[in-house]
Amino acid sequence: MPDSLDTIAAEVRICLRCPLGKGRTHAVPGEGPANARIMFIGEGPGYHEDMQGRPFVGASGQYLEELLAGIRLRRRDVFIANVVKCRPPGNRDPEPVELTACRDYLDRQIALIQPEVIITLGRFSMQRYFPGQSITRIHGQPKRVGDVFYLPLFHPAAVLRNPEWRTQMLADFARIPQLLAELDAERAPKPSAPAQDEDDENYTQLSLF
Repeated sequence: MPDSLDTIAAEVRICLRCPLGKGRTHAVPGEGPANARIMFIGEGPGYHEDMQGRPFVGASGQYLEELLAGIRLRRRDVFIANVVKCRPPGNRDPEPVELTACRDYLDRQIALIQPEVIITLGRFSMQRYFPGQSITRIHGQPKRVGDVFYLPLFHPAAVLRNPEWRTQMLADFARIPQLLAELDAERAPKPSAPAQDEDDENYTQLSLF
């Protein structure tokens, strides 16, 4: 049976691969269109996400929607997921065993969606594509691999805790449409050279002598 986002979501909702599954209210598989050009990857569900089974629905989600509106996008235009699908107790950092347990789900989602821009929110999702790096040093600096851009950004929750980062976050977010425009420009058909009529060709040949 072919893999699908619905299949993955159904597996996530009953998953017990790690201890987080025993303490959740709802798993949070992720949401968005299957053909999304942009995919956001956060860290893990918080209290409100655990209650509703949806990613980024608390204060961080409201801020993310404001940022999207600033580049003329809506939440429904993008796919939003996390590196772990269940809430870590007390919103603590995800542990290695939990990241490993969820990795396959996220890998399969990415393979199905095939996003053109993958945006990591926070250091744990950043480590998938920028291992050993510091988010405060590389935020807003995209890396391209093939036809995909990877853009590391601060987590919205971190910006809410550190308002001095808001200006940087706005500037980093402004890179998103620029990256899409770069990909579009590469794919646009190149104008063909104008056809040369016979008289012009004869004139060119005669002018050589």
